[in-house]
Amino acid sequence: MSHMVLPKALARFNRYVTNPLARSFAWLVPPFAVVIHRGRVTSRERRTPVMAFRAGEGMAIALTYGSGADWVRNVMSAGGCTMRRAGRLVRLAEPRLVTGVEGRKMMPLPVRTVLRALNVTQFLQLRDVTRDPQRSRRPG
Repeated sequence: MSHMVLPKALARFNRYVTNPLARSFAWLVPPFAVVIHRGRVTSRERRTPVMAFRAGEGMAIALTYGSGADWVRNVMSAGGCTMRRAGRLVRLAEPRLVTGVEGRKMMPLPVRTVLRALNVTQFLQLRDVTRDPQRSRRPG
């Protein structure tokens, strides 16, 4: 079930104005990041700026427009995505929708407070499957 917290007009404004601006810096400045995913219908590469936080073995993203947002549906359909964060590419897999208190607990306390005030109840959790080249090297 998709639950849009922020208004649709704001989503449109963000898509055409804020997101293009944010894509130019979000990949460098955590907790901002850019989710790189493919369209379900067009197969075109898409880049969506988000705020992503480390959570367990991966990343968590608050779904301020709900789980019905195109980028979320693309990531769920593909079973993962790539994220550019802090100048690095991270491969993420096993997307899982998390709701309510369980999802908010993945967020830092100050962010949690804002999300509670906005009534954000859906979160996307992804596992980091990026290979660490140091770990895969065999002693030689």
